[in-house]
Amino acid sequence: MNVLILGATGTLGTALTKELLKTTDNQLTLFARHVDRLTPSARTRVVAGDALDPTALRQALRGQDAVYCAISGKQLPQVAQNLVTTMSAANVQRLIFTAAVGIYDEIPDAMDGQDNLANNQAQLPNRQAADIVSASSLNYTIIRPGFLRPGDPEDFVLTSKGEPAQGYITTIPSLVKFASQLLSNDKMYSRGNVSITSDNTDVTS
Repeated sequence: MNVLILGATGTLGTALTKELLKTTDNQLTLFARHVDRLTPSARTRVVAGDALDPTALRQALRGQDAVYCAISGKQLPQVAQNLVTTMSAANVQRLIFTAAVGIYDEIPDAMDGQDNLANNQAQLPNRQAADIVSASSLNYTIIRPGFLRPGDPEDFVLTSKGEPAQGYITTIPSLVKFASQLLSNDKMYSRGNVSITSDNTDVTS
């Protein structure tokens, strides 16, 4: 399978690349604005580009079977809109899109309610981008992690949109493992929206 990773030089993009190279035989296209830290190999192709540029995205999408978007920041809604438009035109349907836990005010106050959208307007681009992806006809899965930390790949709990989140921290190994599973199964959480966090249900203050 051919997978395009957007934001390949970031923490998540780097970890996902390593996971996919280790556990799959996927061919990877690594797309980022600054590619100095990326080295092409037999199974990776490095592409310098900006996801805000629809032309660059269209070129990177050629021959792809799935896309993982590991981009964050204020311009994420425009990235999401560009992806929806260019993927639809290129007939690439599978999109795994990273947003953030808290965009639906789903973090209980006893855990870390200050990172809910209602209390933290820095979450607004994540919410707007998720809304754009959700309104598309793509075969998407929106993942909502918390703060990324090292940890155990098995330390996670999943909650769907509309359910209270069970934490606000996510281990990087658990996230990349889940992402790899989603990429290998296009029916898994198809058109779904799910948070993945460490299980902090015992936190009361």
